[in-house]
Amino acid sequence: MKAVFLLSIAFCAYTVFGYPLLLGLLARRRTRGVRKASWRATVSVILPVHNGERWIGAKLESIKGLHYPAELVEILVVSDGSTDGTQEIVQRFASRSKLVYMAVPRRGKAAALNAALASASGEILFFTDVRQELQSDSLANLIACFADPEVGVASGELVIHDGAGLEEASVGLYWRYEKWIRKQLSRLDSVMGATGCIYAMRRKLASPLPVGTLNDDMYLPLGAFFQGYRIIFDESALAFDHPTQLASEFRRKVRTLAGVYQIIGQYPALIGPGNRMCIHFLSHKLARLLMPWAMVAAAIASLGLPSPWNLWAAGTQAAAYALALIDTWLPENLPLKRLTSPMRTFTVLMAASLCAVSILVVPAPVLWTESRISAEHGKHEDPGPKSGTM
Repeated sequence: MKAVFLLSIAFCAYTVFGYPLLLGLLARRRTRGVRKASWRATVSVILPVHNGERWIGAKLESIKGLHYPAELVEILVVSDGSTDGTQEIVQRFASRSKLVYMAVPRRGKAAALNAALASASGEILFFTDVRQELQSDSLANLIACFADPEVGVASGELVIHDGAGLEEASVGLYWRYEKWIRKQLSRLDSVMGATGCIYAMRRKLASPLPVGTLNDDMYLPLGAFFQGYRIIFDESALAFDHPTQLASEFRRKVRTLAGVYQIIGQYPALIGPGNRMCIHFLSHKLARLLMPWAMVAAAIASLGLPSPWNLWAAGTQAAAYALALIDTWLPENLPLKRLTSPMRTFTVLMAASLCAVSILVVPAPVLWTESRISAEHGKHEDPGPKSGTM
């Protein structure tokens, strides 16, 4: 029991602290730059949407406001079985740009993207989602990355606006931690996916997605990666979103982490010598899936430790979970909230990782759920889950 406990704790410590430290050291010693330059490539903007009338007008205005030659851009809006006023809103923009509205039966995001891929004519595909606002120079900054012939996919950065409370701030803290890791991976070679609401790739590298794919922003970029190209993270290309509630973040993480299991089945080379970033995939992606199971093993093994270590180990874990449990009932202005809120966020994310294994028995479409943004912004429903699944 002692060995199980120590190994489990060591694994968790490596995943949360050890690997980021190792990654930072490696990225500092060996950095691969990106040779960016101005490039007038033709671009197909691909925007899948399901019942997005609340957001689609503002999104198309955001796309129209991009600082990139309009004559080089086509916009493909793919409606995945929308039943609201999405089509009417899109048609108002059709006369002002090279915009195509495609209505397809409700079969999920992967099928909608496949319809767009079959029609796209641009040298570069630019993928975005309906809710997030795009910085005006984001597309130009991504396209400049493709002047480097080694780059197959360029991912932008999702910036989460400040939340109204500590719960949303804790989710934002996790997101900043995740973006730091992506930045270091990009400096080394490649990230293992893209930010779903803002990324671009070479058209020649894209292949149709299997219907039911949960993480399209991993499947498509990894197709380019295994053809020998880099997937890079460009923090000068920005999209903006409002913070989500923790319950919504839980559902999103269940989906995206379940999608990692699915991706391993689609690209088994990820966990073998055929992946030049194998150690990083194992330490970043796979370890995240295994860490909650290691925590469960540590909790069980702690009961078998000799006294008084068993009481100390079990008591420490129980206290941590108790802090997470009481967070919901604590007022925002209580100093203790600064400890309980991050602990609750961590616990919820670990619970999501445990639930992600449901992909082995639950059909993939069941895991697609609507996200809700902060109550401060009206608790609006999102027609597509928030992106950033890397």
